[in-house]
Amino acid sequence: MDLPTLNLPAVTSSIRTIDGCTEIFDPIRKVFVVLTPEEWVRQHFINYLVSDRLFPAGLIAIEKQIRVNRMSKRFDIVAHFPTGQPAMIVECKAPSVKISLETFNQALRYNLSLNIHYLALTNGLTHFCFRLNYNDKTSRQLDHIPSYQEIVG
Repeated sequence: MDLPTLNLPAVTSSIRTIDGCTEIFDPIRKVFVVLTPEEWVRQHFINYLVSDRLFPAGLIAIEKQIRVNRMSKRFDIVAHFPTGQPAMIVECKAPSVKISLETFNQALRYNLSLNIHYLALTNGLTHFCFRLNYNDKTSRQLDHIPSYQEIVG
């Protein structure tokens, strides 16, 4: 598999191929998972959150299942406050997928059951982050991905 260079810090991950299936080690879930283009982005973004933005790895959940309008959905990455309350969600797409208004709306729909305050979207090349305000029902695009300290105050 030809994996693109992303606009994120490089990851030193264990990659293996078993019976023709390439896998990458996920340090959060502590298992090898199939290495798809989206997983390549997810692993880089997890690394970025932990090593650069200083999110505690123990407060990050991957592919967390949630209920939205009685349907099961999965978030790519959910970072939590120390209380366990979700703080930020991250929707990852393959590098070939353009981040669009539909991507933003999809993540917002998923968020109906979480009520987080930070929403990040990435395809590994382009990243967006929004601060959501539920009091006045607005969102504000940020010029960076906030650090854990910025989020928890």
